[in-house]
Amino acid sequence: MKALVCESFDGLSGVQYRDLPDPKPQEGEVLIKVNYCGVNFPDTLIIQGKYQFRPELPFVPGGEVAGEVLEVGTNVKKLNRGQRVLAAMGWGAFGEKVVVQEANVYKIPEGVPSEQAAALLETFATAFHALKDRAELSVGETLVVLGAAGGTGIATIQIGKQFGAKVVACVSSEEKARFCKAQGADEVINYEEENLKERLKDMGGANVIFDPVGGNQSELAFRSLLPGGRHLVVGFASGEIPAIPWNLPLLKSASVVGVFWGHFWRNEPKKNARNTRILLKWLEAGAITPVISQMYPLADGKNALQDLMERKAKGKIVLKV
Repeated sequence: MKALVCESFDGLSGVQYRDLPDPKPQEGEVLIKVNYCGVNFPDTLIIQGKYQFRPELPFVPGGEVAGEVLEVGTNVKKLNRGQRVLAAMGWGAFGEKVVVQEANVYKIPEGVPSEQAAALLETFATAFHALKDRAELSVGETLVVLGAAGGTGIATIQIGKQFGAKVVACVSSEEKARFCKAQGADEVINYEEENLKERLKDMGGANVIFDPVGGNQSELAFRSLLPGGRHLVVGFASGEIPAIPWNLPLLKSASVVGVFWGHFWRNEPKKNARNTRILLKWLEAGAITPVISQMYPLADGKNALQDLMERKAKGKIVLKV
């Protein structure tokens, strides 16, 4: 099979498009013929050796797919050949075929395009886990989304509205501001043109901050939190890990809450499955819609990764196999 293969932790220069042997499913595993792969920011980190874990070299990056079941291993009970499915994995997605644990594979509802299914898990499942399990977001609360025009940001806007929150999208350009407004954001702040802390305070402060960016905007946003507020630490797309003074959580009676969806689905698969079933129902009903801004062929996957590394993407990038 053809695949994008990471041969060294040198970023894009270490990734090659080449042939690999077809994988074979073992006990409890499913072999999927990949039709589409979702591309996510952690994929750019893992090829640089900067993610929370380092696969043994060489490996195929990529963490989510949609496709068709080709073969099932022993003791697979809920899936059969020929079914359309979506799946999550730590790596292995950017190829023509992938083997995945049955627990991380879900049937795609009738009428849902496979490319949308491929864009669901990493972003929408992360956002859902963050808002439901980690922040316990309530109806009427104000949710502030940093990096709101990215894949996870757009997912958080849509899910925040499903939870009944007021959603404030924070972005770095007017183009991205218009994009977030079109996705349902109630208010938009361009922090390149406005003072983030002052604007949020003028709006009445924040109950929950969803922060996949880090950098200098994190502390400014944190200072807008209301008593009992929750700052969700999701990632550091800016490349900078902020150092927030410890007296701020004390003075504000606010919490800094880590969100690592990969740890959640590996260690609490039943809870993750419940969350995913809700997302699939919302997707089928049209209540949420992954926004795919660009689609590349698998052979051009390095261009997709470069777009993410340069923060050019709005919404989600998908590879077509």
